[in-house]
Amino acid sequence: MEIRAPGALSVAACLAALLAVLMAPGAGRAQAPAAPDGATLFKRQCGVCHTAGAGEPNRQGPNLHGVVGRVAGKQEGFRYSPALAGSEIRWDAATLDAWLADSAKLVPGSVMPYRQANPAIRGAIIDWLKEGN
Repeated sequence: MEIRAPGALSVAACLAALLAVLMAPGAGRAQAPAAPDGATLFKRQCGVCHTAGAGEPNRQGPNLHGVVGRVAGKQEGFRYSPALAGSEIRWDAATLDAWLADSAKLVPGSVMPYRQANPAIRGAIIDWLKEGN
């Protein structure tokens, strides 16, 4: 004979409830945190040296507003390294990805040292830049 306090569940009922929770879709899997968006990643990884808003001033690096489609090293009002100014690269998703992966490898002699190994982070930043920010 099992003695329970009024309103208490039996061991079998507790086990059944626990089993139902564990068998639910997605149970036992940790939820991955949401990936930061491109704007947040840009601010964290690029924003110390670059701005990206229309009309914002250059910083240590040039303003990147409208960078997609632009020829590298040619933005008026910014002094680029001779290597980048002479590169004739046109910024698109592929060239930006190569630059963010390893800037010195894409343009040896450039003065911006940057390497981002994570393609998802590079992609989010590039997508945000393509939106015209």
